[in-house]
Amino acid sequence: MDAVQDTSKFSEAYPMKGGDGPNSYANNSTLQKGTVDAAKELLSKAVAEELDVNVLLSSNTFYIADLGCSVGPNTFIAVENILEAVEFKFQSHGLNSQIPEFQVFFNDHTLNDFNRLFKSLPQARRYYAAGVPGSFYGRLFPNASIHFFYSTFALQWLSRVPKEVADKNSPAWNKGRIHYSNSTDEVVRAHEAQHAEDMECFLNARAQEIADGGMMVLVIPGRPNTLPHSESVGNVSFQLIGSCLMDMARKGLVSEEKVDTFNIPVYAMTPQELEAAVERNKHFSLKKLETIPHTPVPPTVSPIQLVVSHMRAGFEGIVKQQFGEEILDELFDSYLKKLEEQPSIIASGTETAIIFLAVLKRK
Repeated sequence: MDAVQDTSKFSEAYPMKGGDGPNSYANNSTLQKGTVDAAKELLSKAVAEELDVNVLLSSNTFYIADLGCSVGPNTFIAVENILEAVEFKFQSHGLNSQIPEFQVFFNDHTLNDFNRLFKSLPQARRYYAAGVPGSFYGRLFPNASIHFFYSTFALQWLSRVPKEVADKNSPAWNKGRIHYSNSTDEVVRAHEAQHAEDMECFLNARAQEIADGGMMVLVIPGRPNTLPHSESVGNVSFQLIGSCLMDMARKGLVSEEKVDTFNIPVYAMTPQELEAAVERNKHFSLKKLETIPHTPVPPTVSPIQLVVSHMRAGFEGIVKQQFGEEILDELFDSYLKKLEEQPSIIASGTETAIIFLAVLKRK
């Protein structure tokens, strides 16, 4: 038997902020939870229409994997939604007595806070739980072993910053910026190429791991098909954080060279780009592609404050790795101020950002 490859060599790891402190992902992911809730109906419908009953009957255990699970609580809500949908499928076919046992694999980078994840596992759960460390851009599971793959808010992360973007001698060097969206054509093309390569790796790995008749549901934050990269609200946010870092470099609080070599490896794909990736890959058919409705921000919360706390929970790790911990408070305070000066940025979010759900089946 071949040795199992260490998937960490495929990619860089920037996990969400662990623990349960005020800036932790566990306490700053309500926007993502809103999406999990809003996607529930689409997910149930997808299972009802696309999951193959014969597959369900071929095994006493139904294997589910959440790719890029982070630390909860959202992953547990999503898993519960999947279990409900699968059980309902059995019941609607009169197979009540044959509902299998469920095994759920929670996957994320090796640096993810798995301790926090396991500590907060629901006590009354109806499934066996296991953690699977490693990048989903490589193989994680044995051949034909997983019946249901799920991933939400994870595929916007590239496996790495494209090499040429951090190379001073490359035409794609991204000097003075931390993201591709407000940069030169060369930088944008380098990110598009990295994204296409990553999606090919992702789909190839899943094609080998998915069980016959199994399915995959992906929830992806992206941008509308015709919207330029530079106008997507997430991308505008990165541009603002970049300008805050440049301000701090001018004040001598961080080194400009560190800003020049810092890039956030997040890519906002369009539904069209996902379709093209699936078509190129040839192993899957795309059964559904739907936009998930935006979830309103609760009136008790400032939308700008919410965006900043969510951005910090998601990106504190990568910023800290490059610049150290001591700049974090000042950086996110100045990002908050810039957003308050331009409230229209957040207000435009419903037109300039979309979250879409894709249902794939192995050919």
